[in-house]
Amino acid sequence: MRGLVIIVAALLGGLLAGSFAGALHPAGDSLAVFRLPIAVLFALVVTWSDWPRRLRWPLAALALVPVAQILALKAEAGPEGIVTVYQRNLLFKNTEIEAIAADIAEHLPDVITLQEVSDHNAALLDRLAVSHPHRVFCRFTGWSGMAVLSRYPAETEICSDGRGLAGLKVTLPEGPVWVLSLHLHWPWPHGQSGQRDALLPVLAGLDAPVILGGDFNMVPWSHNLRAIARTTQTRRAGPLAPTLVIRGVPLPIDHVLAPGGGRVQVLPRLGSDHLGLLARVSVMP
Repeated sequence: MRGLVIIVAALLGGLLAGSFAGALHPAGDSLAVFRLPIAVLFALVVTWSDWPRRLRWPLAALALVPVAQILALKAEAGPEGIVTVYQRNLLFKNTEIEAIAADIAEHLPDVITLQEVSDHNAALLDRLAVSHPHRVFCRFTGWSGMAVLSRYPAETEICSDGRGLAGLKVTLPEGPVWVLSLHLHWPWPHGQSGQRDALLPVLAGLDAPVILGGDFNMVPWSHNLRAIARTTQTRRAGPLAPTLVIRGVPLPIDHVLAPGGGRVQVLPRLGSDHLGLLARVSVMP
């Protein structure tokens, strides 16, 4: 029994350490998605073992540090900014166009970032043409893409077809801002890290502050999300909120980033598998 405890603890400890190794290998970010349950299980196994107290408690406390960091994100919300961002992964087969349009009309956001815009739901863009006449749409796959819409004038657009990025340079009252819609692949063994590497030079070359909304398919404490935030000089609007549930597991994978961060609230699914987000962000660091 003692040997089994050692094996289980070593395995969980290795997985926990690996969840911090996203910069070394993309598998680290995949493990980061499960960092919270791995850390809790490791702490429980160590606590229930018959190891000396001087070993058990320090190891358990060390494992609970990332737990505390993740839980703190649930309470962390930056100051509410004055730019309102409506972020939603529509789900490619969503047909609840009127409900989504009504939701947008209720909140009247300054800018909108959408993913999985497809033939099933693309009518939403035309439905919003009066309130948000400035827009860009880019293909991500053969059946869906990303869009950015704005009620303020736009100067320039970028379209990174196939790489999951659509962007519109919008002239807000606060000045020009790049508003980006991002859709990342699933993490390793899928292609998220390669996609990130292709996008970072594009993001680094932008000539104005960035507001970024998207389906990152990744948790905020991952290497990938930190790399994107560092490159765009942005902070995530909080607090942390799960936006997708897979097999009973709530995952915070949709985010809004801005130079000064901001405050976010979740919105109903309205036919999607993702919750929407409404963020009030600041373009000032």
